[in-house]
Amino acid sequence: MNNNYCVIMAGGIGSRFWPLSTSAMPKQFLDILGTGRTFIQQTFDRFRKICPVENFYVVTSSAYKDLVLDQIPELTEGQVLAEPLRRNTAPCIAYANNKIRRVNPDANIIVAPSDHLILDEASFLKQVENGLKFVSGNDVLLTLGITPSQPETGYGYIQIESSGVKGEVENLHRVKTFTEKPDLRMAKIFVESGEFFWNSGIFIWSLKAIDQAFAKYLPAVDDLFRRGEKMYNTPDEIHFLNKTYPECPNISIDYGIMEKADNVYVLCSDFGWSDLGTWGSLYENRAKDENGNAIAGKNVLVYNSKNCVVNMPEDKLVVLQGLDDYIVVEKDNTLLVCRKEDEQQIRQFVNDVMMTKGDKFV
Repeated sequence: MNNNYCVIMAGGIGSRFWPLSTSAMPKQFLDILGTGRTFIQQTFDRFRKICPVENFYVVTSSAYKDLVLDQIPELTEGQVLAEPLRRNTAPCIAYANNKIRRVNPDANIIVAPSDHLILDEASFLKQVENGLKFVSGNDVLLTLGITPSQPETGYGYIQIESSGVKGEVENLHRVKTFTEKPDLRMAKIFVESGEFFWNSGIFIWSLKAIDQAFAKYLPAVDDLFRRGEKMYNTPDEIHFLNKTYPECPNISIDYGIMEKADNVYVLCSDFGWSDLGTWGSLYENRAKDENGNAIAGKNVLVYNSKNCVVNMPEDKLVVLQGLDDYIVVEKDNTLLVCRKEDEQQIRQFVNDVMMTKGDKFV
């Protein structure tokens, strides 16, 4: 267990959850489900059952470092890796790898987003432990694939080789292909084939295996972060990062390494997972009234409306009439009314608000 490390990626701004999620308080720091714990707190709670607290690292924006320390007071400042710029997941992971290498070159690492929903936590942790066992004895890159429950267009997909890998780990397959978010027609074909699984974005590997992959497939990123070897965990680290991040390409670990490597495996799982990336995915995981409305807010009156997701401040009186399949969300001085089927446009709405109204509302 002392070789088990967990890297939590918490630098996103959650724009698809706007206006509840804003650049000042992104969704990973919110208790959107009303559980009493924010998403990042739930993620920490989950993984601390298999990783010592001192083996956690949270990679986030420098703007959110204090938020992380406030919400997870068990962490030290040195365990919160503050990025000066957003550069996607490959630089984020390279940074964490270099920090971990300084303290334990024999580490086995879980890399996970900070804002996912896991309903069957026991099954999830069992799969993660199986994955850690597998990567500790094999130079492989492992990801968790989720059995699809519907033809979802908001997730990436992993195609598996039909024959499983024999050994001590069940439901383990070699990865055949990665596919970005498909249209509905392709998503239906994927699900019907039985060969495709949702890409959870959760990875497990040994430090040695991911180091080899960076050296082979992203040597420029690897070299940039290795230059700071003598500066990590010293006062010079922040100056090194401020110089290095502007030189980094904006590239995901999926595109930069996982789609290119020939030693990628997937553990096929089903433990009630959702990335809760959209209002629609939140709707699917919220309690609903007899008309299929998922409502948060004490003073919401609904007439002749169905299948809506409504999120209102506690003190706001809201009357809705005649809506079908809508998102209605208010926070502070911003109101969003949008058809659920068009929720992928919310990112564009946020961009348009930034361009025309400035950052006051986002």
